[in-house]
Amino acid sequence: MVLNTSVEETNDNTAIFTLRGEIDGNTAPRLEIEMSKFAEIENFIIRVNLSEVTYMDSTGLGVFVGIYKSLVKVNGQLLIEEVPKRLYRLFTITGLDNIMSINRKEKDDGADDN
Repeated sequence: MVLNTSVEETNDNTAIFTLRGEIDGNTAPRLEIEMSKFAEIENFIIRVNLSEVTYMDSTGLGVFVGIYKSLVKVNGQLLIEEVPKRLYRLFTITGLDNIMSINRKEKDDGADDN
């Protein structure tokens, strides 16, 4: 299980995470550590691009929930973007799409889980 992470810090108090690979019990702890560096900065925005994530389990969802909670405490934001259909279903099944800012990938030619 491999997860490649790139982070770009911008001048407007934002970090953009681009993730490639799988978010699971093996890779989620490292992702959480990387994102936590920004999660307690007041008014900070973390943007996460999931367009190239091929798999995510409940451990990955837990990372995003924890980071979201930390950011809310300091008036920050978590923006989850370019979510493939397969992963978007995880967010909707758990109801997280009603709490967090989660945007689907516009052109998604991935397999349908139905």
